Amino acid sequence: MRWAFLILAGLLLSGQREAILVPEVSQSEVQIRQGFTGTELLLFGAILDPGGRRAGAAYDIVVVLKGPTQPIRMREKKRIAGIWMNAETSDFRSAPSYFAVASSQPIRDIVDERTAAIYELGTQFIQLSPSGEINPQQQARFSAGLVDQRRRQGLYKQEEGGVRISEQVLYQARISLPSNVPIGQYTAETFAITDGRVIASAVADVEVRKVGFERFVEYASQRWSLFYGVTAVLLSIFMGWLAGRLFAMT
Repeated sequence: MRWAFLILAGLLLSGQREAILVPEVSQSEVQIRQGFTGTELLLFGAILDPGGRRAGAAYDIVVVLKGPTQPIRMREKKRIAGIWMNAETSDFRSAPSYFAVASSQPIRDIVDERTAAIYELGTQFIQLSPSGEINPQQQARFSAGLVDQRRRQGLYKQEEGGVRISEQVLYQARISLPSNVPIGQYTAETFAITDGRVIASAVADVEVRKVGFERFVEYASQRWSLFYGVTAVLLSIFMGWLAGRLFAMT
């Protein structure tokens, strides 16, 4: 099975001059249903030379799985007159809703900081695109706060040593998606690196979407927002009344 995959990849890449990655994902679509507790994606593939043989040089692999971007406002709380209150704020135009990095070695041992920043090879190198006027120190503080918050939510992660390479031909990485994973189109970008230089890259797409009752609720909240809001309020009132009746009977 493995060598059949390599032969097919070699035939497809026979016209290329440089080494190229052939990526695959275990599932191109993740369906979120009721009771969804998370899942795990297997990202695998091969790196070949133009003749379909193994690449001549040793290399490292870094896989970056990124969710759809979204604008976000971060607020910083400060203790004022003994009360914690919202103080300074910072807006980001395009913060990834999900961001995971897996690498065959620690990033610092593979590339320098400049290359890592160009390709976003690590949570500290995410390009968050802040908006408005903000000084560098404040920007760094809010960026670190955003990354830390989403790391604690399981939405940002970095696993050094999370990519396994076999015979300098095949690679595989397992990246977990938590139960609170945002929906949307995800991109899994794989980089082959040797001597601190990216020699090949490739992208695979993964769609995360809700199905079943969860999809109906989401659609109703967006398409019939007034009806959805009224129904939610009435349902809450009914459940409160029912709970009160049940406790009164005991």
